[in-house]
Amino acid sequence: MSEKMADHLPLTALRAFEAAARHLSFQQAAAELNVTPAALSFQIRQLEQALGEQVFIRAHRTVSLSDAGRRLLPGVRDGIDSLRSAWRAAQRQAQDRAVSITAGPAFTSKWLAPRLFNFARAHPDIELRFTATLRLLDLRHDDVDVALRFGPDRAEGFFSGVLLREWLTPMMTPELATAYPTPESLLQAPLLHHDETAFMHPPVVWAAWFRTAGLPPPPAAGVQFSQADHALDAAISGAGVVLGRYTLAQDALRSGRLIAPFALSLMPRESYRFLCAPGAETRPPVRAFLDWLQDEAAPLAEQEAGRDFRTEW
Repeated sequence: MSEKMADHLPLTALRAFEAAARHLSFQQAAAELNVTPAALSFQIRQLEQALGEQVFIRAHRTVSLSDAGRRLLPGVRDGIDSLRSAWRAAQRQAQDRAVSITAGPAFTSKWLAPRLFNFARAHPDIELRFTATLRLLDLRHDDVDVALRFGPDRAEGFFSGVLLREWLTPMMTPELATAYPTPESLLQAPLLHHDETAFMHPPVVWAAWFRTAGLPPPPAAGVQFSQADHALDAAISGAGVVLGRYTLAQDALRSGRLIAPFALSLMPRESYRFLCAPGAETRPPVRAFLDWLQDEAAPLAEQEAGRDFRTEW
């Protein structure tokens, strides 16, 4: 092989190879790349001729990787991923005053949305683009600059900063608080449950709060919600008592629609965190958003005064 041939990198053929190897189908790979199967096959043959080995074993209506193909694939895949990351980073840098953010639906509606007017007023030149989803997005490959997530401290390979500590305690309307004035009286109260507390570590469920309070477990019956904000809305309507997440309930507590009359509060290991790719936190609009979030979160600490926090139960 000549030096010129050795230095030539057949990028189009390598892209066709990666797609075909991922699908193990020339037809599906061709559809993904918006070319004909014949054109994709031609690119694969060109790659094999340049390499001097077959990268696929072709059988009747099926293809599989050859030994050479298996050796080649990891490096090609890493290279394409790096190119995609570099391209998306360049695109985001070009859109210098825009920040793409993903956050959970409940956190977006209950905590972020009521405060965004303050950010827009302070930074009218920065455009925030939100995706409210619990789906895990790849900050390196998806078109997202920042993820606001409730989770553990571990975030290897990312810039990670704590925004908010979470704690849970019984919350109810003032009217229900009159009817159930003591922790013991909650054993007769209509309790609202939500699935999100079961995934915390340790799980923050009603039985854990009663046990920590030195009380017998409550009746298992009750209304069950899949999301914490729906349970919170039910409590605001007077439907029952919720083991409420303070970050989501802050505005309802501040307005008096809900009260949290008992000091005993359970604090899981997880917290709300600001995540971005390393170095992205220095980009001016991302930094402005992070600084604003931290300023908005700071007053929450004042509400923790007098609370009896427990981290084990």
